[in-house]
Amino acid sequence: MSPTIKVLLAEDQSMVREALAALLGLEDDIEVVAQVARGDEVLAAAQTHAVDVALLDIEMPGMTGIQAAAQVHKTLPGVKLVVLTTFGRPGYLRSAMEAGADAFLVKDAPAAQLAAAVRKVLAGERVIDPTLAAAALAEGANPLTDREREVLRAAEDGSTNAELATKLHLSQGTVRNYLSTAIQKLAVRNRAEAARLAREKGWL
Repeated sequence: MSPTIKVLLAEDQSMVREALAALLGLEDDIEVVAQVARGDEVLAAAQTHAVDVALLDIEMPGMTGIQAAAQVHKTLPGVKLVVLTTFGRPGYLRSAMEAGADAFLVKDAPAAQLAAAVRKVLAGERVIDPTLAAAALAEGANPLTDREREVLRAAEDGSTNAELATKLHLSQGTVRNYLSTAIQKLAVRNRAEAARLAREKGWL
């Protein structure tokens, strides 16, 4: 008999997390050994329970699933990473793969498909939802630089250029330039639209 696959489940909505755990628990070769509700609790739980596979929701408090994936990938490269999303944002797929994810699936995929993905990544395969893959290819790469994304993220709360400059330790002119370039690249009218569009596409 093959050894049981030890799985960590990271999902902030308790009902969804418990439902996924129950469904995966029905599989003979899979055991959910740890559950967390925050992204910044993923690494410690993965280390404590010596998990084989981590299933990570993207939208979590403390740290996103993609950030948590990058952290686990760096610290525990042997752990396989399956990123789950409710939002089919094309930019998320690229970010997840860059973070070291082995699979990228929509959260409402059938349980059998999720269980199959767990087995496949453990066997060294990569599993990507075909609809999300097609959307990501059609969308193309994120046109924003890391700095442009950082400034746009910081501007989402409505901060002025002066406040952004202080917050990010940049000059006001530099902040203005980054915002102007981002607005141009995204072909929108202002910083609020730029931030909203970039967020929708999963680029922030």
